[in-house]
Amino acid sequence: MPIKMKKIDFKKELPAYKPKVAKPQIIAVPPANFLMIDGKGDPNTSLEFKNAIETLYSVAYTLKFMIKKGSMGIDYGVAPLEALWWAEDMNDFLYAKKDKWQWTAMILQPDFITTSLYNEAVTNAGQKKDLPALSKLRLEQFNEGTCAQVLYIGPYADEGPTIQNLHQFAKTNGYNLCDKHHEIYLSDQRKTAPEKLKTIIRQPVSKV
Repeated sequence: MPIKMKKIDFKKELPAYKPKVAKPQIIAVPPANFLMIDGKGDPNTSLEFKNAIETLYSVAYTLKFMIKKGSMGIDYGVAPLEALWWAEDMNDFLYAKKDKWQWTAMILQPDFITTSLYNEAVTNAGQKKDLPALSKLRLEQFNEGTCAQVLYIGPYADEGPTIQNLHQFAKTNGYNLCDKHHEIYLSDQRKTAPEKLKTIIRQPVSKV
């Protein structure tokens, strides 16, 4: 009798990926491993950003199918794209001077992905396709800790008021803002109308 394959859906199993609609909350985000690539520039026009996304997904799917076909008996959905955003002068970030934005594009990985599996996936992905950003890719643990977050529904360009409300919610509840603005893109932009895009907006905080 064949062994039943275990299936994992990050968006259903991890509380940090299930915010309440339009209701800010304070959460504790546990440490997790991510595929990550750093870069700079307008994500809408930057070839560097496009190359980073292509590389992240190529290696993420290579890992997924390595695990599915291997001995672990696990099938998992590739987690959604995420990004950290900041600028050396935060006014450039707040006023959307996107050519000066810095970013880390990232995709969550299961805790059973080892360095050895990662290295094998990088080699395999690079052999199948020319990936200009492959040399910038890394597997790294990210420990975000306490955060304020909210689920935003709508076009990316209209996030501003929701971000401001989230910051005010954190301050009203006795927290300081710290570290980098974080977004998790739950929708496929290619297949979803702008007004229906779902994005988790997250802001690390610390107690006053």
